[in-house]
Amino acid sequence: MDIVCFSHLRWNFVYQRPQHLFSRFARHFRAFFIEEPIFDSEKPFLDNTLSTEGVWIVVPHLPPGLGDEEINNHQQKLLQDFFTYFKITKYIFWYYTPMALAISGSFSPLLVVYDCMDELSAFKNAPAALKQQEAELFALADLVFTGGHSLYEAKKNLHAAIYPFPSSIDYRHFSKARSAMLTPIDQFSIPSPRIGFFGVIDERMDISLLDAIAQQRPDWHFIIIGPVVKIDPATLPGHANIHYLGSKTYEELPVYLAGWDVAMMPFAINESTRYISPTKTPEYLAGGKPVVSTAIHDVMNPYGERGLVYIANSPAEFIEGIEQELNMKDAEVWLKAVDAFLAQNSWDITSEKMMYHMNTKLEAKQYNTLTPKENEYV
Repeated sequence: MDIVCFSHLRWNFVYQRPQHLFSRFARHFRAFFIEEPIFDSEKPFLDNTLSTEGVWIVVPHLPPGLGDEEINNHQQKLLQDFFTYFKITKYIFWYYTPMALAISGSFSPLLVVYDCMDELSAFKNAPAALKQQEAELFALADLVFTGGHSLYEAKKNLHAAIYPFPSSIDYRHFSKARSAMLTPIDQFSIPSPRIGFFGVIDERMDISLLDAIAQQRPDWHFIIIGPVVKIDPATLPGHANIHYLGSKTYEELPVYLAGWDVAMMPFAINESTRYISPTKTPEYLAGGKPVVSTAIHDVMNPYGERGLVYIANSPAEFIEGIEQELNMKDAEVWLKAVDAFLAQNSWDITSEKMMYHMNTKLEAKQYNTLTPKENEYV
C-alpha cells in the first residue's frame, strides 16, 4: 500500500503539519509528496528526490506560458508515467489542496483522504475555483480531517466521516530549548528581554500590532524568524528593536527559542485566521516559553482557557501580557500544567489515530465490495 499526497505547500518550505505527518506515514507506507508545478523547463519532466525522512518529493517542471488545460494534461501524463515506473498500483490519495482534483481524476485510489488543515479560500491569492473544487473533494473523499476544532465545527455537516485533528507537537525536539544552548551568532548581540516569533510572515500577521508594541516598548527586542510571503516586505515595521532574522531550519528553531524570554503570536483577527490552529502554540510551550497571543479561536480554546497562554486583544493588552509573563511568579506550577497538557498530544499519537481511521475505512470498503456469499464467511 502506497500513500500519495497532493500539496500546495512545498516540502522544503516551512516544516509543519504535512511534514510531521508524512515523515511518520513513511514508516508504514511508501510515501509520495506531489508538489505544484514549477514553470522553468523547455520540456515537461518530474523531479523526484527521497527526503531524509523517507518521503519521495515529486515536483513537476513545465514550460512557462501554458494554459490551464495544458498544465493539467502535462501533469496527468507525467503522473501516469511515474505511477507505472514506481509500480504504484494500490494506493491512498491524500489531499491538502482541492485544486489537485484537476490532475488526479484519471486514477483509482483505494481511499481518498482530505486533510483540511486551513480554510484555504480565505487566504490571500486563493484560486477563484477553490470553493467549488473543495465541494467536489468533500463529495469524493472517504475521510476528512480538519486542522482544528473551529474548522471542524464549520465543516462537520459537510461529510459523514469527518474528524478534528488540531496541531500536535514534537515534544522531544522543542523541549531542547529548556536546556542551556549556545546562542546563534545573529541572535547573540540582541539585548534582552527578547520576545520572539517563528513562522510564515504573511497577511495573517498583525503588522500594526507589532509596530505599536515595538514603538511603545523600545527597551524590548522583537525577534522575527521566517519567510515573508504574499506581502511586501517594505510594509513591515522597521524599528531598531525589531530584528528580522530570515528563515531557519526546523533543526535550528529550538536553539533560537532557547534564547527568548517570551514567545508571541501577533496574528491579525481576520478571515484568513478565523480557523487556524497554529502549530507554534504547542512548540513554544514545549520549549518552556510563556506565550502571548491575539484571540485566535483555537488558541483561546484550549490554551487560553487552561491558563497556558495569555490572550490579548489590543496593543495595550499585548504589552500587559508580555510584562506579566516576564515577571511570572509561579513558573514551575505553570510549566507542570503545560507538560500535563502536552503529554496528551503528539504527532505520533495524531498520525496513529489517522491511520486507525484509514484502516477502518479501508476494511469497511473491502467488506462492502464482497459478494453476498463471501460476506457470509467474513
